[in-house]
Amino acid sequence: LFAIFAFATCGGYSGGLRLSVDCANKSESDLNIDIAFAYPFRLHQVNFDAPTCEGKRREKLSLIGDFSSSAEFFVTIAVFAFLYSLAATVVYIFFQNKYRENNRGPLIDFIVTVVFSFLWLVSSSAWAKGLSDVKIATDPDEVLLLMSACKQQSNKCLPVRSPVMSSLNTSVVFGFLNFILWAGNIWFVFKETGWHSSGQRHPPDTMEKQPSSYNQGGYNQDSYGPAGGYNQPGSYGQVGEYGQSQSYGQSGPTSFANQI
Repeated sequence: LFAIFAFATCGGYSGGLRLSVDCANKSESDLNIDIAFAYPFRLHQVNFDAPTCEGKRREKLSLIGDFSSSAEFFVTIAVFAFLYSLAATVVYIFFQNKYRENNRGPLIDFIVTVVFSFLWLVSSSAWAKGLSDVKIATDPDEVLLLMSACKQQSNKCLPVRSPVMSSLNTSVVFGFLNFILWAGNIWFVFKETGWHSSGQRHPPDTMEKQPSSYNQGGYNQDSYGPAGGYNQPGSYGQVGEYGQSQSYGQSGPTSFANQI
């Protein structure tokens, strides 16, 4: 829909302006000089007749400038964006399995979305500059300067009606809105690709494999006996003659526990 509004407001434009030339000799005046122009804004091909205020002779003039390149580029991008959006919608709805097959569909969709985002930015910027030049070239005050009769002080040249550019301004706005729309859609298309899926894979947590206690050179959970005795590694216990429990290390007895 945004692409339709973009190319419709630009490609369907037609406008015009009206000028008035009041000669010193009233019979030579022309108070309604209509100049019409339209897309693709090849203004140098727009011709009109104007009085010279020198008898009945009239001069043939034309507007200045050719802004068709930026306008046609903008409309072309809008039309192709519309067609691609329409085709993508059909694929999303009816061919979802083939779209996800081998990850080829999401990758193509991602690349095309990036390209269209860039083209929308370039075409909208170019058309914004072209529209600014169109406004200057069709300004009634600028067009009056082209007439030889308006260079004489005795003649009065006035603008009667200026062209309405509201739809063209709207087309520029929709152009940049399309850029924002397509650029924002890059993230959602990227999430469908295998690149995003591979980026979500994390290595297993190695901390879970570490032992919960130190077995070498330290103490074990079983180091403390039921009676609170402390046994060094490598020690062994003996039961005495009177039932007295003794623990001997490598160098001799280390502790007594559980005396009876």
